[in-house]
Amino acid sequence: MTDSIRGRFLWHELMTSDPAGASTFYGALVGWGTMPWMDGSYTLFTMGGVPRAGMMALLPEMKSAGVPPHWLCYFGVPDCDASTAEAARLGATVVRPPADIPGTGRFSVVYDPQQAVFCLYTPAEEPASWPEPGLGDFTWHELATSDVDGAFRFYGELFGWAKVESVDMGEMGMYHMFAQSDGSLAGGIYLKPAEIPYSNWLPYACVSSADAAAEVVTAKDGTILVPPMDVPGGDRVTVLMDPQGAVFAVHAVGGNGR
Repeated sequence: MTDSIRGRFLWHELMTSDPAGASTFYGALVGWGTMPWMDGSYTLFTMGGVPRAGMMALLPEMKSAGVPPHWLCYFGVPDCDASTAEAARLGATVVRPPADIPGTGRFSVVYDPQQAVFCLYTPAEEPASWPEPGLGDFTWHELATSDVDGAFRFYGELFGWAKVESVDMGEMGMYHMFAQSDGSLAGGIYLKPAEIPYSNWLPYACVSSADAAAEVVTAKDGTILVPPMDVPGGDRVTVLMDPQGAVFAVHAVGGNGR
């Protein structure tokens, strides 16, 4: 496994209280199909028959601990065990030690020093290329954190990310974009407002129209958290909560995103 995989967003997973309801909602929202995997306890979200994300029911211990439905991001690393140990050294809390996913790879679950949860993941095989994302793929990732400087230190040391640009979003404060070690833009980090109860990662999936997606959210009993808005560069986004309570976002590229 080469270092080119380090810090890349390789997988996304929905933990939900209602897999059947979530399948219907995200199928209408993003256009994903579904496919059972392994023993049927795990569902793949697909586009054109190609897996794009995963979904499983919240585990009983999660429910008893009050863990709400949520999306989980998997970051690529060449060696899951070594990176998990390094994350702990940098102040992360290891929730689940490295474990194998049969035939797929090895992963761990950690909280960063500001308590945003994510996974470290070493796939069984390294992707042959990194194609440009299209409809149904994930195009952006956003960290709302209680400590922007601390987050940049942590992820910078762990993944080699670097702050490349900051944008003043007015009442929302400063929005800091970061690049991966190869220089490609990957996401943004900002200071979470008081109404966001905890630090968290938010994935954005690519759709043809953010406004049409917002209409689907309303029609399918979801909640619009941030109405469709233009962002620097001419794209358009909206942030939502699915009917089960997981927060998600969609991203329409270019001037036709309405």
